[in-house]
Amino acid sequence: MDLLPDIEVVFESKSADSIRVQAAEILSRLAEAARGILSEFENAVLREPSRVPVPGGTIHPLTRYVMNYISLISDYKQTLIELIMSKPSTGSRYSGDPSTPDMEFDELEGKTPLALHLIWIIVILQFNLEGKSKHYKDASLAHLFIMNNVHYIVQKIKGSPELREMIGDDYLRKLTGKFRQAATSYQRATWVSVLYCLRDEGLHVRGSFSSGVSKSALRERFKTFNAMFEEVHRTQATWLIPDSQLREELRISISEKLIPAYRSFLGRFRSHIESGKHPENYIKYSVEDLESAVLDFFEGYPVSQHLRRRSQ
Repeated sequence: MDLLPDIEVVFESKSADSIRVQAAEILSRLAEAARGILSEFENAVLREPSRVPVPGGTIHPLTRYVMNYISLISDYKQTLIELIMSKPSTGSRYSGDPSTPDMEFDELEGKTPLALHLIWIIVILQFNLEGKSKHYKDASLAHLFIMNNVHYIVQKIKGSPELREMIGDDYLRKLTGKFRQAATSYQRATWVSVLYCLRDEGLHVRGSFSSGVSKSALRERFKTFNAMFEEVHRTQATWLIPDSQLREELRISISEKLIPAYRSFLGRFRSHIESGKHPENYIKYSVEDLESAVLDFFEGYPVSQHLRRRSQ
């Protein structure tokens, strides 16, 4: 591009016409080649077929590969903006097919065609990851997998000033909302049923000779809670959140729901269990035991079958 004016001067004679024409064609052929590579890559990301779930719901190799690729593309932003002059052809290729992603260009006005290609690659990547999440048998783990991977995408964009400028803060906010939504969905899928054990309903009985609380129902409730929490603890300690800050945030969020609910339940009903036989079979864990157990979550390695118990 820089040399074209010089080429015009050096080869100005009529006999050198073909050289001038060929030199000018090099640019358009280069642009065509760059567009072809992007299009091929978009298709490869869309069709990447791996079906084996990554253990523990961690970051998929495809996510790392694609984000490294587009980070490298953004390093050549200035050159590629001159070469990539057309938007990605999302409509004609995929329209009407429910098994393919979609992108609204209206909300991305003012972006360069190159930036639209990069956003389109991220859209395709997420679409592929959604498909991969369905191979997990556990819905909670599927949500954790999406959370991990979209969080990784966000961090890679934030870590590259060039990429962040092209993607834009609006789309970044949309991605951030997506991984937070996945975190919320994970918590709902895992903890609603566990916390349901710590409700008052179904424990009270009416009768002139009763204390107002059914001890058998209460014992059953404690046993159910213990079993459910132990299973979640055993399973989810082997799941992995590689980002330490995200891991800590999710543990805190779990503790904020679980610990007050358990403390309150224990406070209301402990005396009914302790006045009966073998209370240790039902009140197996102190509040501190649960606080300690939450620290095992998402480390990616197995823990012992039983929670660590403090001396009662």
